[in-house]
Amino acid sequence: MALYSFVCFSLLLTVSAEFQWKHHNNEELPLVLQEVHNNCPNITRIYALSEPSVCNVPLYVIEFAQVPGFHRPYIPEAKYIGNIHGNEVLGRELLLGLAHYLCDQYRKNDPEIKALITNTRIHLLPSMNPDGWQLATDTGGKDYLIGRTNNHEVDLNRNFPDLDAITFDFERQGLSHNNHLLKDLTQLSAPLEPETRAVMRWIMSTPFVLSAAIHGGDLVANYPYDESKTGASAAEYSASPDDETFKELAMTYALAHADMASPTRRGCHTTSSDDVSYNFGKQGGVTNGAAWYSLKGGMQDFNYLATNAFEITLELGCEKYPSAELLETEWNRNREALVEYLWKAHIGVKGVVSDSKGFIPNAIISVVNCTGSVTKPIRHDVTTGPYGDYYRLLTPGQYEITATHTGHFQASRMVSVPKNQKSAIILDFRLEEFQGKTNWLQDLSSFGVYSPSLRNSQPRIYKRSLYEKVAETMLENKEIVKQ
Repeated sequence: MALYSFVCFSLLLTVSAEFQWKHHNNEELPLVLQEVHNNCPNITRIYALSEPSVCNVPLYVIEFAQVPGFHRPYIPEAKYIGNIHGNEVLGRELLLGLAHYLCDQYRKNDPEIKALITNTRIHLLPSMNPDGWQLATDTGGKDYLIGRTNNHEVDLNRNFPDLDAITFDFERQGLSHNNHLLKDLTQLSAPLEPETRAVMRWIMSTPFVLSAAIHGGDLVANYPYDESKTGASAAEYSASPDDETFKELAMTYALAHADMASPTRRGCHTTSSDDVSYNFGKQGGVTNGAAWYSLKGGMQDFNYLATNAFEITLELGCEKYPSAELLETEWNRNREALVEYLWKAHIGVKGVVSDSKGFIPNAIISVVNCTGSVTKPIRHDVTTGPYGDYYRLLTPGQYEITATHTGHFQASRMVSVPKNQKSAIILDFRLEEFQGKTNWLQDLSSFGVYSPSLRNSQPRIYKRSLYEKVAETMLENKEIVKQ
């Protein structure tokens, strides 16, 4: 009898360790996450976002990290968000499957997965819209629109603050301000939904570097900007300052996917006519958002313009609500791409900015692309976190990286970013303080005197705002001399 009980218990453990490909309901979803945590307690943590859905369903996240629950310098943070539209359900199941896979492979000592989890803090939010999922499921999951919105009938991917309009306005004025724009927002076009507020608090409080939102209805990796600059509804390429980096991120997923980038696969239907379809594989499986169609209030652009995170949108299939029998097949088509994309959190450069007193949070990291014969500033700065750490995603090339902070002399260094990175180049900065002076221009005796290192270095490229400040200060000093 004792042997029978042991065999049954062992069988139960074996069965419970196998992930079941099905449509998990809102009660089963946290149980799947809990099972993963039970199997990998030392590298996972389950938590809920600050607000539940309209129908009071918690928005659960599972985290994978060497030290769960803590941000660590030099360790970039990445996230996947699924089921933003409730009737687009594949991302929900893929992220549950990914959680199981990461745990399972870690326990099997898979060298790639162990390295990924050791060097990355990964967050998976399987369902941002559990209420919409419930409605779509209750009505058969066949309608193209039922369940898309939350329980207030609001499209969550149109409900984020429209920061594109702010940055486009700055561009028209000739200003280069293009980051952390939430402080420049004066009004909302619509009230924020609880799911939107929860995700906003999450991404504003966690120093994410990389992100992807998973949708359904087509097969393509979509990158910023989602909103057109002229107001055109479609067919207008709306490039961000990091256009080349975003294209590389999107291409990484498309090329690792089974056939997203295939020019010969069948396209998804774009109208009610069965004869009309378009295959994004003909353009590499990627698209600029506004070149496809323009939208306001999207989560993708909000990430980029409000935080340090680079987010793309993954449309992972023509069917919004595929049958349960197709889920495992879709997992096999996406598994490699889901893992490969997470490694992109490790491209470019990273480091810590400090001074004689310790870490410097909110230091500004700016970049000039020096690849080729013409230098070009990338007009999108990132900032350092509470430990003074920063992460700047970049494509291969030559760059000048500059760290600045109020009360300190700025510092710049040249760096060469190689191809096929699995670890970002470490570039630390130790800034020198002004020694009590509010402006280095006050020390007029230093004008015209350059150290040998500065005389022999490459010419400095200043931001226009800094140039204007210098010019204005010099003119003010000149007026004082005249009096």
